[in-house]
Amino acid sequence: MTRKQKRLAIIGGGVGFLTAAVLLVMFAFSQAVAYFYVPGDLAKASVAPGTRIRLGGLVETGSVKRGEGRTVTFNVTDTLATVSVTYTGILPDLFREGQGVVAEGAFAAGSPVFVADTVLAKHDETYMPKDVADRLKAQGVTLGGKENIR
Repeated sequence: MTRKQKRLAIIGGGVGFLTAAVLLVMFAFSQAVAYFYVPGDLAKASVAPGTRIRLGGLVETGSVKRGEGRTVTFNVTDTLATVSVTYTGILPDLFREGQGVVAEGAFAAGSPVFVADTVLAKHDETYMPKDVADRLKAQGVTLGGKENIR
């Protein structure tokens, strides 16, 4: 091999390596993406069972039911639609009825129940995630006059 051929082989190998690295990173990101929905959006969108999403809204008053062990069932609403959520684990301290919540998980196959593996509650008395607050405001839900949205 001449020097020119060696140089081209090294450059070609480097380009191939970088291409493989970029493809692996893109694949990893596509697997980790969880789209955000409020219950009203789910009525319009078709989400396949097993697809990871984030469900945000308000915990419906009177809907929290504690089951066996650490299993909790509650409803998430945006006042237009309601989704039943099941979660097994320890809920955040600030989780309560009427407060904002974001649950991450997937719908069970053949069931309208959302099975959450992560539940995030509001961080203080006036905080609500911006995505949740924007979607709720767009749907006409008042946020109790508290405008500390981050």
